[in-house]
Amino acid sequence: MFHSFVFCCFCFWCLAGVFGDAVKSVSVMEGDSVTLNTDTELQTDDVIQYRFGSKNSLIATINRGTGIFSTQDERFRDRLKLDHQTGSLTIMNITDTDSGGYQIRAKIIYRFSVAVYARLPVPVISNNSSSASLTSNCSLVCSAVNVSHVTLSWYKGNSLLSSISVSDLSISLSLPLEIECLDDSYSCVVAYSFTNLTTHLNNTDFCQPCSECIHCCGSTEAVIRLALSALVGVATVAVLVYDIRPRKDEQQRRSNPHAD
Repeated sequence: MFHSFVFCCFCFWCLAGVFGDAVKSVSVMEGDSVTLNTDTELQTDDVIQYRFGSKNSLIATINRGTGIFSTQDERFRDRLKLDHQTGSLTIMNITDTDSGGYQIRAKIIYRFSVAVYARLPVPVISNNSSSASLTSNCSLVCSAVNVSHVTLSWYKGNSLLSSISVSDLSISLSLPLEIECLDDSYSCVVAYSFTNLTTHLNNTDFCQPCSECIHCCGSTEAVIRLALSALVGVATVAVLVYDIRPRKDEQQRRSNPHAD
């Protein structure tokens, strides 16, 4: 039984050496390049195979002895670039059909899972004409069309105000926002887990700039504030008048003591 245990451990160690580390997940957008890194250095006698898909179809080989690198799959022709020192493979101008599993087979096997995402649309900010708000606030909506696996968010500076996410379906997302006035700190962001695109709110056609905004707090509150300011002003004048008149009478009596 002890010998069986030793044999099993030895087999596990051999398999770990053959298959290397766990599968490395890589995310990339359509049209970009992705590099499958081996993090090693090729030997002069190494022959490396590059395989793709559930059937592990051979797509390319490199013979370090002869220095010959060849592509076996027409789909990848003129889109593969090899690092002759490490054997790392770069796939250029990647498409959604390139999503899937890859293997780099040398003395050990490196495995990769590549996910290709559609390019992100630039988020669009517009007036929220459907808003039924009764305040003088600025009603906006940010939209991103035909997206999946993304998050759409409003930010003020680095602070998240609100967000909405979509998973598998390709749909259009819209996220409303109400603000009192326009400054440069608001932005709308559409994001994958590995990259994002941002649109900053700087259109004064949508909102009045905060530096010029008089009614940001609402018309009712503005009227109340103006009334309170007027009352304070009247009260201040009254106090000054009642304070000055006794002083003037006292000064006159002192300057003319026989007036009485």
